[in-house]
Amino acid sequence: MSQGPEKRVENQIKGYLDKLGAYHRKTHGSLFSKAGTPDILACVKGRFVAIEVKRESGGKVSALQKANIKMIQKAGGIAFVTSSLEQTKHYFKKFDLV
Repeated sequence: MSQGPEKRVENQIKGYLDKLGAYHRKTHGSLFSKAGTPDILACVKGRFVAIEVKRESGGKVSALQKANIKMIQKAGGIAFVTSSLEQTKHYFKKFDLV
């Protein structure tokens, strides 16, 4: 069974986080989780990082996902939407995480 585009990017990002020695968890929507939580939650160099992964073509961020990203940023965390490992690496450099 082949992976979809988002899953493939998620796995690439998780591998990158592993190489950095970062703590991370993939979130899964369920009855016990908060709706709109970003796909990957991590701690990188002591910073809270939340990553919402969307496919390049047609991946849309919901209003609830946008609201959660803003709440994380307002609380001092780093949160962003990405569609590739390269874009993620760009954000990590921008926020001085590497």
